[in-house]
Amino acid sequence: MTPRLHPIKIVSLSISSLIAVSGCSSPIERDGEQILKRSMLNAIEREIAHAEANPGEQNISPILDLKKLEIRDDHLEQISKEFSTDGYLEQLQAEHPDASSPIAHLVGEDLLGQETTLIGLSLEQAIQSSIGNNLSVEVARFSPAIAQAALAEAEAQFDWLFFAEGQYQDSSIPQAGQGFGGSSGAVRNDSQIATGSVGVERQFNTGGTLEIRNDIGYNNVDSSFFGTSPMPNPAHNADFVLGLTQPLLRDFGRDANMAAINLARNAERSSVSTLKSTLISTAAETEKAYWDLVQAYKVLVIRSKLVDRGIKVRDDIKARRVQDARQAQVADAVAQVERRRADLLVARTNLRLASDLLKSLINDPSLPVGSETLIVPSEDAFAEPISFSLLDAISAGVQERPEMEQALLSIDDATIQQELQKNQRMPRLDLTAQARLLGFDDSFGDAYQDAGENRFIDDWLIGARFEQPIGNRAGEAAYRAARLGRMQSVVAYRQTAQQIVLEIKNALNAVKTNGALIEQSTLSRVAQGEALRSLIVEKELTNAGYSVERLNLELSQQETLAAAEIAEAAALTDYNKAIVDLHAAMGTILQRNRIDFIVPDANQLAPGESALEYTSPSEDESEQGSVRDE
Repeated sequence: MTPRLHPIKIVSLSISSLIAVSGCSSPIERDGEQILKRSMLNAIEREIAHAEANPGEQNISPILDLKKLEIRDDHLEQISKEFSTDGYLEQLQAEHPDASSPIAHLVGEDLLGQETTLIGLSLEQAIQSSIGNNLSVEVARFSPAIAQAALAEAEAQFDWLFFAEGQYQDSSIPQAGQGFGGSSGAVRNDSQIATGSVGVERQFNTGGTLEIRNDIGYNNVDSSFFGTSPMPNPAHNADFVLGLTQPLLRDFGRDANMAAINLARNAERSSVSTLKSTLISTAAETEKAYWDLVQAYKVLVIRSKLVDRGIKVRDDIKARRVQDARQAQVADAVAQVERRRADLLVARTNLRLASDLLKSLINDPSLPVGSETLIVPSEDAFAEPISFSLLDAISAGVQERPEMEQALLSIDDATIQQELQKNQRMPRLDLTAQARLLGFDDSFGDAYQDAGENRFIDDWLIGARFEQPIGNRAGEAAYRAARLGRMQSVVAYRQTAQQIVLEIKNALNAVKTNGALIEQSTLSRVAQGEALRSLIVEKELTNAGYSVERLNLELSQQETLAAAEIAEAAALTDYNKAIVDLHAAMGTILQRNRIDFIVPDANQLAPGESALEYTSPSEDESEQGSVRDE
């Protein structure tokens, strides 16, 4: 097991890394960083207190010592040849030399009523296919790119905004007028008015908005009342406006205005962690499904072997080689064989179910779940020796598990929300300032010249607006909820650390237990094989062996041997599955299976391109076990 950093140092580095990413004014740094950091470190210190007291490594290396059974070597050789699963597979291969697989005749017809097609698959091939094709990974792979786009969207609130607008009005309005000599009559005012604006504006991270624009206008008035037309007519104006709106209390400062960006940045990092978590889960599920397929394959072979042995004993009884056999005893032997055939049918179905489950995980285009091709494992489980230290295992879990980073990001999110709501409960006081440079003449060219020469008096404006909800219940409630949410996130972080430690300990206990069970179950299987071998030899050498009692005992010994073989196979596959669970709990299963986790920039990710890379093992590594630890 690779040496790891101390868990406390890892947590401290994680917090420091988060602060560095958030910037020097991170909410964690501003608001009680040391208190928060101490609380988070205490969560790890409490969990590793006992492990630190005994930091040494333990070795698990299942070693078989068959001498304990005191069985002669030639008997052990005979048991291995005649009573082992490998020996039975060699027998099946000899009986069916043209079959694609020794078990081809055992699997029966597929759901289409045709002969089942079998295909071999190695564990390395299964892992590699699931990395590139698994649908859960494919769905999760889009999340970082989506989060990057959302971050860019949030950052765009501070981009410059170009705007332009225009309006034209043509009107003819009658109104009362005063004529000469006391006569009165209606007059008509005709006018054509056009206005327009073009400019840019930008929001700053302080909350203020700067606007720079150019206003232009055209005004032409034609009145039926003599001598009332304005001068100049038509008139043109060209104004330059500089405006600033700045909140001074609510919505003021980086904390309030960068909150959306900081949350989006954390969401991006969280999506990457979610993708890694999905990949860890998928790799673990695929490898465990492969070992379940190995187990189902072995059970099918064991059940088939048990049926063949039962048929031989049944035929001995039916042939009346046993003089005192009664009809009831013959029927009982027949019933046992039929029950074994029923178990064989169940084992056949279980193999198909395990094959379909593996298909769904690897999602290989050439092996869709809907196909009736049956996957058979091309490699067997073996007792892989490992060494471990509980302290190192916890260190690996704290360092590698993406859930730890997600919990840390949740704390930062809650802190950002708290700072935001703290700002939002303040009164609103907004300052408005504006300056205009005016230009006015009978043409736009002259109007711009007037503005440039500052011919007319400039226009200045400054104002303020204040508002405060009476009681401010909404603001205070939102701030209180944000504070409680931050406290909740810290507790959730501690819970995550505790859950990871629990998963690691459970996996280590399973590895240790199943490692011991491998030897015990193998010894039990060999001892049961010796018991059956001795019974058969005694039956062949003495006439007394063909008694009803002896044959019933032989049937019983066959059942016991099959149960021991299944238990041995289960112990071996459960041991390998426990190792998978251990690496998944530590978060190191990607490294174990030589998977390089790369998250490219969203703009660099081509359609259909994967964010994951699989590193093929070298030839030396392939000989030693391509996807497992050494």
